[in-house]
Amino acid sequence: MTKLYVVSILLALPMAVFAQGKVSGKLVDADTKEPLIGAAIFLESDNGVGTITSLDGTFALNLENGAYTLVLSYLGYVEQTKAIRVDGDLKLGTIKLESSSVGLNEVAVIASVAVDRKTPVALSTLSPQVIEEKLGTQEFPEILKSTPSVYATKDGGGFGDGRINVRGFDSPNVAVMINGIPVNGMENGRVYWSNWAGLADVTRSMQVQRGLGASKVAVPSIGGSINILTKTTDATKGGSIATSVGNDGYKKVSFNVSTGLNEKGWAMTLLGAKTTGDGYIQGTEFEGYSYFLNVAKRINDNHQLSFTAFGAKQWHYQRSRFDKLSIMDWETKKDKYKYNGTYGFGVNGVRKSSAKNFYHKPQFSLNHYWNINEKSSWSTSLYGSVGNGGGHSARGDNRSWLYGTDDTYRTLDGYKDYAAIQKVNAENPDGATSIISISNNSHRWAGAISTYNTRVNSIDFYGGIDFRYYEGDHNNEIEDLLGGAFFIDPYRARVAHKKNDLSFTQKELLHGDKIYRDYVGHVMWSGTFAQAEYNKGRLAAFLSGALSNTTYWRVDNMYYAENEKKSDKIDFIGFSVKGGANYNLTDIHNVFANIGYFSRAPIFDDVFLSSNNSNSMNDGAENEKIFSTEVGYGLRTAQVHANLNLYRTEWRDKSFTDAIDSQDPDLGRVNAQGVNALHQGIELDLKYKPTKNLEITAMGSYGDWQWVDDVEAFMMDRDGNLVNRDKEIVTDPNEAEKVLLNIGDVHIGDAAQTTAALGVNYNFLDGFKVGIDYNYYDRLFADYGNIDDLEGEDTWQVPSANVFDANASYRFKFGSFDASLFGKVSNLFDAVYITDAESGSNDTWKDAYVFYGFGRTWSVSLKLNF
Repeated sequence: MTKLYVVSILLALPMAVFAQGKVSGKLVDADTKEPLIGAAIFLESDNGVGTITSLDGTFALNLENGAYTLVLSYLGYVEQTKAIRVDGDLKLGTIKLESSSVGLNEVAVIASVAVDRKTPVALSTLSPQVIEEKLGTQEFPEILKSTPSVYATKDGGGFGDGRINVRGFDSPNVAVMINGIPVNGMENGRVYWSNWAGLADVTRSMQVQRGLGASKVAVPSIGGSINILTKTTDATKGGSIATSVGNDGYKKVSFNVSTGLNEKGWAMTLLGAKTTGDGYIQGTEFEGYSYFLNVAKRINDNHQLSFTAFGAKQWHYQRSRFDKLSIMDWETKKDKYKYNGTYGFGVNGVRKSSAKNFYHKPQFSLNHYWNINEKSSWSTSLYGSVGNGGGHSARGDNRSWLYGTDDTYRTLDGYKDYAAIQKVNAENPDGATSIISISNNSHRWAGAISTYNTRVNSIDFYGGIDFRYYEGDHNNEIEDLLGGAFFIDPYRARVAHKKNDLSFTQKELLHGDKIYRDYVGHVMWSGTFAQAEYNKGRLAAFLSGALSNTTYWRVDNMYYAENEKKSDKIDFIGFSVKGGANYNLTDIHNVFANIGYFSRAPIFDDVFLSSNNSNSMNDGAENEKIFSTEVGYGLRTAQVHANLNLYRTEWRDKSFTDAIDSQDPDLGRVNAQGVNALHQGIELDLKYKPTKNLEITAMGSYGDWQWVDDVEAFMMDRDGNLVNRDKEIVTDPNEAEKVLLNIGDVHIGDAAQTTAALGVNYNFLDGFKVGIDYNYYDRLFADYGNIDDLEGEDTWQVPSANVFDANASYRFKFGSFDASLFGKVSNLFDAVYITDAESGSNDTWKDAYVFYGFGRTWSVSLKLNF
């Protein structure tokens, strides 16, 4: 019996010692109730014991019986600790994590952030953790390159010169909003990412809404919208310092400090950074300073004020978009695909370039959030922006000497021979014929967005106003006479019909004198919007409408008499109507559909016959019409997230003004109205988490984007003046020459119509994480090089591309600091591929002009949090 007793005790001992329980729960955003994917759950006493949440926010952790302190952590949220006692299985239920940013939820209302399985749009959302781990030294838009129907490239390759297309639509037709404030240019709709070079450092979340999008205000979105929410004010005290190094002399240092929310309701967050480098492309040195400031005051439970200021002052040398070369020409350059045709030196070895950009565009906003009661609130944002800067541009009858593609003056080692140009100009008794001017483009921009919302039963009502006023100063002034004694502006003589004065047209001009253009563009926008959202049970539906008036006028300070320099004002009434519904069939499956119709004003540059020098209106300019439909399906489980979307967008009565031949701007331009296009396609994206540490992402998209009809266009000279058949300038459109552009059934170029991506990320429990991403591009049709050559046939199709990127991160303790080490390698296998192309007259590879993608690049960053 004694032996049996002893054996029984020995058998029971392991059960007593190793008795375990499963601790489970679900982490969600406290405001949106959306699951937090990849959040860390670990023991305060031992960071080696832990897990991460699945795709539905759930987690499970096996622990021995006993008392523990559980830490719940996710980047961008206030870390939470929870004391638990394990005695068998323990279900913690749904745990809400609060955002680490004060007022973020209120900003999200203004910004129209979409909610998964509720808002009926196709969307992709990137967390700050993904941006931190994946961006490296890429341009900010490139972080979206693994998103369906998105094509992002570095364009010419200068710092901040990236561009992005969504569903085949270029930058002016993709709305970019920062904290709900539109940042697309008011005159041409473009977004210059170099103006926002420090944006990645302060981004709280980034959401791409493809197609109609969820924005309530009337924004210039046809292809989609990019909603960027920045940090507001950190709720807790702390900060960080970081440093990065990378290829080609890349260096970056930054700091971030927050006071946290004090007892009196005040809080402040400040961030600053400096970035320098030599540039991957030859002769593209850069320097940038970025900053961010947010000051918040929580007045009481119902009122909160928040002031934000951020910007990025920078300069960078460039490679012009006109500097594409033929494939055979690239092979002859000793620097191959890094070659920059504008890079060179003048007399005494002084660095010269006809391609340089410098700009500073700070943006300020004051936000007031008023929680009226449990059902109603009112959010108002007053904002302003003052932009100053410009870029180098070549001027003169022989300005082509300064083009990167022109080899008239080039040294034996391939550099632009500015010294030789200086010698020719110095010896010319008639002055310089090729100079560098500064194209100044400054602006003053103010606006207000105010949104009221209330809930009645199961319906949320939103309504508000959207007001914007913009002034853009545009002039050119002589920066470098390149050895000449003076300069006579040939452009003044070409427009002598406007101001027939020899003292004006033949004036000997010197450094700082204005040439070519000097005008102010004015844009006034006023709009109102309303939306009703129904949310009950499994159904969510919305119906919205917006009405706006856009007023344009310009004031010319160079070519008109004092009493004629202000043009007439022209108004365009625009509107949008859209609606959609999402139905959650089960907790796993959902379907959605949306439909919308837009009528929007043409851009400023297409309203005037020549926005650079003419007050004459383009009689053919009219509202563009967009009709879009979309259906989608979603699948959500703890291991799989999948989305399938089909879309169709008709774009009618588009206006555009473009060069006849992009490689020879001197041939002139065309001005066309009534251009029609059709964009349709299918998109699939997938996220699979077979284990808690392994995540696999995939996407594929197939687009069919074509011009629909042939169209007539006015002929213009290289400077945008209407011309007749003899290339003489005319003021009457009835006298201008018209040509037929055979673009019908031609695929739209400039973006890959087939894309795919595959990503694998593995998260080690000790804080080490690695990832590899593969991107595939195909059916990239070259943009037309010479629009006269289009005969209803497709342009040259660029070969497909296969590119791999790799990244790794390690989070660890460094003394009292929480440290993070990041590594990123883009184009891991140094693939050679074409990213941008313009077709030649024969639409073959032999006469196409191209840019190549960057080869292998790398960066390493260290961040210390305190």
